[in-house]
Amino acid sequence: MKKDIETLEDIQLMVNRFYEVVRKDELLGPIFDNIIQDRWPLHLEKMYRFWQTILLDERTYQGTPFAPHAVMPLELPHFERWLDLFQTTLTEHYEGIKANEALWRAEKMAEMFLIKLEHYRKIKGNAII
Repeated sequence: MKKDIETLEDIQLMVNRFYEVVRKDELLGPIFDNIIQDRWPLHLEKMYRFWQTILLDERTYQGTPFAPHAVMPLELPHFERWLDLFQTTLTEHYEGIKANEALWRAEKMAEMFLIKLEHYRKIKGNAII
């Protein structure tokens, strides 16, 4: 039986399972591995704090999530795949109010990041960074 996201351990499971899938994905894996390289433990720890802050209202994350993504060669298909993998991972393990909120927030982040990337690229004069 699935449960809702209630603890840091739940966040860690969600993040770990999601990035296991992302790293194996033929579209997203190479992009993430190229950027993160051998710093995966640091990245995962940052993602735990990010989702812990958002979903559990425990202020453990400080940073600007968009900045690292601004230099990545991301387009709409990347965000669609990211969301698909996130939703699949999430629904495999969780259900409930916080799980629904996690998906909603992921959708809003993808939407916002796409808008910001488009704006950033127009300012830089590049089609793709």
